[in-house]
Amino acid sequence: MNQLAAFVAVAEAGTISGAAERLHVSPSALSASVTELERALQSQLLMRRKATGVSLTPTGEAVLTRAKYLLHQAGELEADARGEERGVAGLVRVGCYPSLAPTVLPVLVSEFTAAHPDARVEVYENTQDELTHRLESGELDLAIMYDLDLDPTWRSAQLAQLEPRAVLPATHRLADTNGPIDLGHLKNDPMVLLDAPPSSNHAYFCCARAGFTPHVVYRARTYETARSFVGRGFGWTLLLQRPSANVTYEGNPVVVKDIGAPILPPVSVEVVWPPDSLLSRAARTFITLAVRLAEDGRLGIPRKF
Repeated sequence: MNQLAAFVAVAEAGTISGAAERLHVSPSALSASVTELERALQSQLLMRRKATGVSLTPTGEAVLTRAKYLLHQAGELEADARGEERGVAGLVRVGCYPSLAPTVLPVLVSEFTAAHPDARVEVYENTQDELTHRLESGELDLAIMYDLDLDPTWRSAQLAQLEPRAVLPATHRLADTNGPIDLGHLKNDPMVLLDAPPSSNHAYFCCARAGFTPHVVYRARTYETARSFVGRGFGWTLLLQRPSANVTYEGNPVVVKDIGAPILPPVSVEVVWPPDSLLSRAARTFITLAVRLAEDGRLGIPRKF
């Protein structure tokens, strides 16, 4: 394992001296460790150049991926062994789509940190495209988002399913109707679009299923701004997350209506992570907790499968 760690450090630093400084060992000792690994594997892993440092050979590229995985697994094995005595520890970096965050994150963070006081949670809210980018770059461990436009190869755990609903001003002609509404009846009405991927594309999809293109008069970047514009009578909107109270921040009433026609597919809320991600024990524990809270109905979103 020490030889693998030395090789990974040199590959990441690009120079033996830089890796040695990071690991607080002598360059000669580090170089010897890598040479021993190459001898054991009977393959050259690095091209050593005094002027430009080191570069990976094709074999080195392949070995680097496996070496990182093995080192991660060894670290997790050690952490699991310690965890049997000391519990879960470490940082979990969690992303969340903004309209879901106020509902799911408070209880998740509260329950997780109470059960594991040596663990910490960092929270990052943004649109789904930005969350995806940060997951791919390794800046986030996992994210809670809608199963819309996601790479099918990504790993995930389903938390809930939500159905699209129309949000109307209290004075709208359909506000007092009984039962679900026909989305097509809103085709000539002004719309306030939640313009935050993937909600915007999903709204256009729903309207297309109803046979029309919405007349968008305002675009809102946040869930509450869209609702507030509706409360002011600027138009109607389409949302997945239903608030606990049908009033806006200003105190204006809005009416949430189920959609009876057309039949629209439900949208899953999922905790996701890239397929090649090496999750820490703390991150795995966080995912398990999220699923359990969802199954117990404690995330504030309907678990309708």
